[in-house]
Amino acid sequence: MTMITCVSPVNGEVYAERPALSLDAAKEAVARARKAQKEWARRPLEDRVQLVLKGAARLNEMADVVVPELAWQMGRPIKYGGEYRGFNERSNYVASIAADALAPLVVEDSANFARRIEREPQGVVFVIAPWNYPYMTAINTIAPALMAGNTVILKHASQTLLVGERLVQAFVEAGVPADVFQNVFLDHETTSALIAAGSFNFVNFTGSVEGGRSIERAAAGTFTSLGLELGGKDPGYVMEDADLDAAVDTLMDGATYNSGQCCCGIERIYVHESLYDAFVEKSVAWVSNYKLGNPLDPETSLGPMAHKRFAKVVREQIADAVAKGAKALVDPKLFPADDGGAYLAPQILVNVDHSMAFMREETFGPAVGIMKVKSDAEALELMNDSPYGLTASLWTKDVERASRIGHDIETGTVFMNRADYLDPALCWTGVKETGRGGSLSIIGFHNLTRPKSYHLKKVTA
Repeated sequence: MTMITCVSPVNGEVYAERPALSLDAAKEAVARARKAQKEWARRPLEDRVQLVLKGAARLNEMADVVVPELAWQMGRPIKYGGEYRGFNERSNYVASIAADALAPLVVEDSANFARRIEREPQGVVFVIAPWNYPYMTAINTIAPALMAGNTVILKHASQTLLVGERLVQAFVEAGVPADVFQNVFLDHETTSALIAAGSFNFVNFTGSVEGGRSIERAAAGTFTSLGLELGGKDPGYVMEDADLDAAVDTLMDGATYNSGQCCCGIERIYVHESLYDAFVEKSVAWVSNYKLGNPLDPETSLGPMAHKRFAKVVREQIADAVAKGAKALVDPKLFPADDGGAYLAPQILVNVDHSMAFMREETFGPAVGIMKVKSDAEALELMNDSPYGLTASLWTKDVERASRIGHDIETGTVFMNRADYLDPALCWTGVKETGRGGSLSIIGFHNLTRPKSYHLKKVTA
């Protein structure tokens, strides 16, 4: 029997493990979901919306369990209180737009014809969720999918394998039928076999580029709809008229919060030459204030990375960049908890360029490179010199300038004077190797449903 195991970054020991379902057992779970879907979809929309909101509320009541479990599973300090702010904001927003987003588009309603486009649920939605923001990333699809009349099967990352159990527990206790929302433990082989068999109507995957390619290969020929949010290397650009302190505060937080393990974390920064020295100096001071340590300690502000192998990638990228001429500015002596394993001190590199993997490949850790630029054109060229495109953060007082530059950035979201934030009213999407599809907003609802046209000719006397 294959076991799905979570090794805690807190102490390197096994924190939780669950047996993986066999392929036959997994198929039975899918069959139950498919059987339950039609009845669930026949429920009034408002009933489905309210049950999802009750599920979210029930999860809020479980904070005393959820928050320390998160610390043990993936290392986020308990002082941040879990993911409830974003989780609730997203759940509440999609609930508020569900009726409008799913309303029929009436083309004609005359004496002769009724013509309209309705939104039908996709059917069974498979959510493969990541460990870095295990509740918020999952709810992006779970909430609108259930509201739209789909049933949902959730497979969570092994690093956060208890999260799926908690979500389903909360929603079922709130009244969502057990077959409508299920949590499963699957190995990669069984996951691929289910997708290849056309078991699902929609698959949403958040994870690595290679993981996304595996999903696409498995789905080939099945015509299964896919939503893929994959890698990122999000840039920030600080222009000469930027609010310097605000830029430092937001971009450094975006680069290092959650130990840099954010889908839309800031991984490279381009600063106009007139502000460069001041920006670098203030950034080093900002990052140096972190307290790295055990995430269960309420004083800890920076916990371990989720696994020592993730920290190893960051260290290797930093070492490679330094060997090629980069300079590390943060004194490691400020962070005695850095153990060479999962506990990793934050770092800022200068004298970097795009010949270094550190400035081109996803780092996904608490480290960022800063480059000096002379013009918008130079910054734009560098921002687009990436295989990824999730978000870009522009810092200026000039909205027109930001819009003009933003139009030419190859990215899914353009921020001005903010970063590292998912607005549930806007479509969360990416370009290039960051993936395809989009979640949240009205577009997220449309991706989780399919259009059905009605062309009704009325009998006239």
